[in-house]
Amino acid sequence: MTARQQGAAQSSQLSRKRATGALVAFALLAIVAVAGLLSLGVWQVERRAWKLDLIERVNARVHAPATAAPSADQWPRLTKAADEYRRVRLTGTFLNDRETLVQAVTELGGGFWVVTPLRTADGNVVLVNRGFVPPEQSERARRSGSAPTGETTVTGLLRFSEPGNGFLRTNDPAAERWYARDVQAIATARGLQNVAPYFVDADAAVPLGDASQRTWPAGGLTVITFNNNHLVYAITWFALALMFAAGAVYAGREAYRRSRAGDTQDTQDEGKPGQRTR
Repeated sequence: MTARQQGAAQSSQLSRKRATGALVAFALLAIVAVAGLLSLGVWQVERRAWKLDLIERVNARVHAPATAAPSADQWPRLTKAADEYRRVRLTGTFLNDRETLVQAVTELGGGFWVVTPLRTADGNVVLVNRGFVPPEQSERARRSGSAPTGETTVTGLLRFSEPGNGFLRTNDPAAERWYARDVQAIATARGLQNVAPYFVDADAAVPLGDASQRTWPAGGLTVITFNNNHLVYAITWFALALMFAAGAVYAGREAYRRSRAGDTQDTQDEGKPGQRTR
């Protein structure tokens, strides 16, 4: 073998080492990427199981008979996971002069939630979302339904305080602009003490579909549907993992084939006799 052939052989060996290192690095990257995509798919499957369990539990609470609303000694132990959307019942006197109108968009259109404090016999206060009113019914004097007076019993769904920010908007108590049912902020603005950390979405007084009998505020408009697209997300992640794995295998085989073809060519070149010069 001539010096030139030896140099070519060494260069070929170095190129093969580099190609092998690149293939190993590519394989490791592909394994990590596929593992990551599969883990995302598994996570979505777990999220779907959690969401289905949540929906089942919420449906059970919504359709269960009403029980007494949590008392003050139970407030510290309340959690969203265990208590939100419980059907509750409470009795007390509405403080109609301290109601708060919170902007809302419902199946009946745009308008306001009427949130009114209810003082119970033990002196505590629970905010009650009595229901929805359109803009023309926002003033109490114009409403078709009279404000409840005296002792009143309310049934509805227990809800937890909402964040103080609505969609791109923030509650402005000083200007009486409310976009979220923030219990603490409303209690502070209305000078209320001993306020429960939750509010109650009151049930409808009449069926929502019976417009001829509807009075304002219209209760029973709590949205209790949950988006459950986790199966679609899981299939997407698994499909991406499969496509990435197939693409990686194809690319790896092509690179290996080219590397083997180069080795064969190098072997053939090494077997050729060196050319002599005169």
